[in-house]
Amino acid sequence: MVPTILIVDDERHTREGLMQVLEDSYDIYLAENAEEAFNLMESEPFEVILTDLRMPGKSGMKVIDKALGLASRPPVIMMTAYGDVDSAVEAMKRGAYDFLTKPVNLEKLEILIKRALKSKNLETEVAQLHERLDVKFNFEGIVGNSAELVKVIDRVKLVAPSRASVLIEGETGTGKELIAQAIHQNSNRAKGPFVAVHCAALPAALLESELFGHEKGAFTGATERRIGRFEMAEGGTLFLDEIGEIDLSTQVKLLRFLEQRTFERLGSSKSIKVDTRLVAATNKNLLDMVAKGDFREDLYYRLNVVQIRMPSLADRAEDLPLLLNHFIKEFAAENEMEPPTFEPGAIQALRRYGWPGNIRELRNFAENSVVMHRSGTIHDYDLDSKFRGEGPSVDGSGKIVSPLDKEENEKRLLREALADARGNRTRAAALLGISRRTLHRKLQQWPELDVVDR
Repeated sequence: MVPTILIVDDERHTREGLMQVLEDSYDIYLAENAEEAFNLMESEPFEVILTDLRMPGKSGMKVIDKALGLASRPPVIMMTAYGDVDSAVEAMKRGAYDFLTKPVNLEKLEILIKRALKSKNLETEVAQLHERLDVKFNFEGIVGNSAELVKVIDRVKLVAPSRASVLIEGETGTGKELIAQAIHQNSNRAKGPFVAVHCAALPAALLESELFGHEKGAFTGATERRIGRFEMAEGGTLFLDEIGEIDLSTQVKLLRFLEQRTFERLGSSKSIKVDTRLVAATNKNLLDMVAKGDFREDLYYRLNVVQIRMPSLADRAEDLPLLLNHFIKEFAAENEMEPPTFEPGAIQALRRYGWPGNIRELRNFAENSVVMHRSGTIHDYDLDSKFRGEGPSVDGSGKIVSPLDKEENEKRLLREALADARGNRTRAAALLGISRRTLHRKLQQWPELDVVDR
């Protein structure tokens, strides 16, 4: 969009003259006094305001005050007579971006406007960055600022204050429990308990008792009454991980709870009502299970009031350096060791890798790196072969490159040869069947492939 500029000056020829100079590059609005400027500021957003200091009625100082009170806080450039520089300095202390003496030097004016716009854009970017950081630090343990993760966080913000049931879908190791905790922590139930049950870890015969509790004598070995996880989560959130693993009989009781907010302990006919919110997660396609008769359709729709889809690590590869740094610091502190550092080539190789185990696999890799490398520097040739040979080729911006791209294939061969030769250029050239001089020329062309010559 074309930037909008408001020019405020009581002298008509000054206003219109400045408009003629600037209107080819900017969308110009004119005001002959402060009151008219106030009305325009209320109705239109401006990127820059250019105002005379001394005008009949309210002065340019009031224009500054009004501009600084707007949510967008547009930069204000003052125009003043040569002998009134002290007032212009006072205006800058008040918040003006800069000032010009009359008659206005048009070349300097255009430079100031460009600088003001650049400064405004930078402020906007910083504000957006702080917003991203707030997102990250308000959600404990959730690290990253990729577009895919931000979408998830935005949905968490919307659903957390409600009572709606949530179904979190995604591959194993993508952080579904962290998102469930974030929903709980950002809800009005945050002071209540967060109770997690990993359904796949419990045999079907024990899961129903674990969830709903049992009375004494309900089954062999039930020597005393035991409350279940639904009662334990009263006033808070119950998280059922791998919900696709529960059997059909337990599904019936779960459906009843979602419909009536009541359940019965095993061995009892007394209904118990609890105020517990349910968040479920799965790495399976529940609709496929519904089609096969393995999961109740009515339960699926009761669970899936709000759906959150967790991206795989491959889908948010730009977050990998942040996540890796987070885990490296965590394990370095835990083991009282200095953290290793990663060369750019190693980071590129890790981003190209497919990470089938997702964040859980990356966390394991980070712990291994801390323990095995102990404050050393990790190059791409220090990585296991799986990190250097699997997955699609990715360029510097994270985009997948066509396997038919000749230049990228040549880069890949050079990178692999240097890794296999542990940075020794003579050996790498021999592996490629080219001269060292040719290799040197290629590395001058693509310096990002170079590693330390050993």
